[in-house]
Amino acid sequence: MSKSVATTTPLADIREWMANRHLGAAYITHPVSIAYVTGFYAEPFERLMALVVRPDGGTLIVPAIERQKAAAQVTNAEVVAWRDGEDPYALVSTALGGSSEIAVEKGHLSLRAAEVITSRTGASELVDVGEEIRRFRLIKHEDEIDKLLRAAAITDAAGDEVFSRMRAGQSEVDVALMIGSVIGKLGGTLSFETLVQSGPNSALPHGKPSSRNLEPGDFVLLDFGAAFQGYKADTTRMAVVGDPSARHVEIHDLVLAAHDAAIAAVRPGVTTGDVDAAARRVIEAGGHGERFFHRVGHGIGLEGHEDPSLDPGSRMILEAGMVFTIEPGIYIPGFGGVRIEDDVVVEAGGCRVLTKADRSLRVITAH
Repeated sequence: MSKSVATTTPLADIREWMANRHLGAAYITHPVSIAYVTGFYAEPFERLMALVVRPDGGTLIVPAIERQKAAAQVTNAEVVAWRDGEDPYALVSTALGGSSEIAVEKGHLSLRAAEVITSRTGASELVDVGEEIRRFRLIKHEDEIDKLLRAAAITDAAGDEVFSRMRAGQSEVDVALMIGSVIGKLGGTLSFETLVQSGPNSALPHGKPSSRNLEPGDFVLLDFGAAFQGYKADTTRMAVVGDPSARHVEIHDLVLAAHDAAIAAVRPGVTTGDVDAAARRVIEAGGHGERFFHRVGHGIGLEGHEDPSLDPGSRMILEAGMVFTIEPGIYIPGFGGVRIEDDVVVEAGGCRVLTKADRSLRVITAH
């Protein structure tokens, strides 16, 4: 299956968009957008950090505490820094120059910051570039997919090790901490707060790990992921403590069939809703349609949840280079729930599954 990914660079895409609108500068402030364009990501975000893009150059403005790290990572923009106690908007004004119209991320820029920019630069209009950056991010570049593959490989390896070490009597929190430790050992960081849910708790799609101990007869749901250089993986795998019952196997098999049907439906030209429907039909035919009450997947990349969103009836057309999760589920109150999740990238003629760990129902020793 051939690869199809974005062939330009994020910076070139933004400059082309600016040129088509005759804009002299863009002021980008969302940390994820800055990471997307420059490769530099920093947190926390209480200090001003911004990227100014001009037709002939770019300036990354960072707090002084981030200067060394940014200078080592950023090759497509000049890095300038401000110290605590200094006015960062002096650097902003210099970088923006005298542009009469400036592109900004309206969904992220505060009203106060907008007022400061317009008063300092004399700009007469602020134009939204945020939606365009989100559109650019829909189609991943080859280096982005390489990082997502690395994140997926770390996630797969971590899951295999954790399942081999799980035992009855461990708490959900114990297992969650183990996942974080193993991911760190393998060279990743946590993509998001790990979900470990056992027994009836596994019927709560977003339940947090608790002090509940794993007991014989429990479903155990692990929803976790590793991040590599900011790019996040997201997977869910299932286990049962002790020998699985017929009911355990039936529900798991049904969700796995729905998962496989959705992946088989992924290809350029179909809609996000088509993929959701492929999984939903399987679960409805199995008599559990009312127990599958969330979308089948969401985009993934620099954020754990980004575009596209694979909602029931959604009409976005899939294109090669889009990356998202496939994660159907069935949740039965008082008994437990099953979700099976993988990350896929759309390619010409179909898709490639990035997360490859065993999807079978794992068995955890009960004693």
